[in-house]
Amino acid sequence: MLEVRALTIDELRQRSSEKWREYPADVLPLFVAETDFPLAPTVRAALQRAIDTGDTGYVASRNPLAETYARFVQRRFGWEVDPARIRSTADVSMGIVEILRRVVQPGERVVVMPPVYPPFYDLVDEAGAELVRVPLRDTGSAWEIDLAGIRSALQDGARAILLCNPHNPTGTVHARDSLAALAELADEFDAAVISDEIHAPLAQPDAGFTPFLAVSEPARRIGYAVVSASKAFNLAGLKCALMVGADDRTTAVLRRLPIEVVWRTGQLGLIAAVAAFSEESEEWLDGLLRTLDENRRLLGDLIARHLPGARYRLPDAGYLAWIDLSGLGLGEEPARRILREARVALNAGVGFGAEGAGHVRLNFGTSPEIITEAIERIAALPRG
Repeated sequence: MLEVRALTIDELRQRSSEKWREYPADVLPLFVAETDFPLAPTVRAALQRAIDTGDTGYVASRNPLAETYARFVQRRFGWEVDPARIRSTADVSMGIVEILRRVVQPGERVVVMPPVYPPFYDLVDEAGAELVRVPLRDTGSAWEIDLAGIRSALQDGARAILLCNPHNPTGTVHARDSLAALAELADEFDAAVISDEIHAPLAQPDAGFTPFLAVSEPARRIGYAVVSASKAFNLAGLKCALMVGADDRTTAVLRRLPIEVVWRTGQLGLIAAVAAFSEESEEWLDGLLRTLDENRRLLGDLIARHLPGARYRLPDAGYLAWIDLSGLGLGEEPARRILREARVALNAGVGFGAEGAGHVRLNFGTSPEIITEAIERIAALPRG
C-alpha cells in the first residue's frame, strides 16, 4: 500500500507557486487549490524525460491523451468514452467558456448553482451571457440540486447549465438520480449542461461518483464534460484539460472549435496528464485518496474539539472543506479576520456567492501538522 504524505513546510516554502508566494512566511496558506504532496512518480519521470530530451515544443495533433483518459475513466468509473469525441485545451475554465460561446447567444441566460467556484460567474460573463443563480438546497445533512429552481430558470429562457460535479466548494458528489433528473430537464428544454468534473479523480471510493455523461441518454444528448488531471495530481500550472462529448451533435460543437483552442494545450501538461491517467499512477492516486480521507476526518475532529458551533460536513470528494463559522462571532467574512489575526489564509465564503456569508473554504491537501496548527490558531481568536 503506497503512502502519499505531504512535504515538510521547509520544502514547501521552496516552491514558487501561488500558494507559497502570495503571503508572508508566518501565514499558513490553506486557500488556493494546490496540494502539498510530491508529484506522482510516473508524472515526475515523464516530465524529467521531456526535460532531458528538450521535448517542449507544440502539442502534436496525434497524441495518446484521449485514449489514455478513456481507459482511465473505464477503470475508475466504468464509463465508456469514445476518444474520437475528445478535444484538449489549456484548462477547465477555458474549456467551459469556449463551449459556452457555442451553445448560447450573447445575452442568453446560463444557470449556476451557488455557492460555487468563483470563476463560474466570470466565465458566463466572458461568454457574453447572463447569469441565473439557482442555489443548491441545504437539506441539513447534504447539498442537493434544486430541480424545481432549475425548471423555473429553463422556463424563463435559460439556455445552459453549469454543473460542478463533484461540487466545489462543498465537496458534494451529486446523486446519480439527481443528475439523471437534471439531464431530463435540460433535454426537455433543449438546454446544454456543461459539467466541470475536475475533482472527479478525487471522489472517495464510497461516494458513488457518476460522470454526468454516463447517467442517461438525455445526458449524452445535451451534455459536455470538461476534465483534467490537474487537481488530483497538482498539475494546474502545466495547462492541460479535456472537453468530452458523447453525442454526434455535441461532438460536432467540439470539432468546430478553432484550432487555437486545442493549441493552447501545454506540451508539458499533456505529457504529465498522459502519465497521470496511466494505469501505473493508480496506486499513487489510491494512496492520495487514503491520505485525504484521513485528513478530512482529522479536520472534523479538530473542529469538533476546538471550534464548537462551527458546521462542517465531510466532503465526498477533493481536499476542500466548506466550513460555516457564522456561529462563532467572527463576522460575515471570517476569512479576513483569520488572516489578519491568526495568520491563516483561507478562501472567503462570500466569493462563492451570497450563500457563503460566514463561511470559509479550507484546503486540507496538506500535512496533519499544518491542519492542526491552523485550527488551533483559529480557535485562539477572541470571539464576539
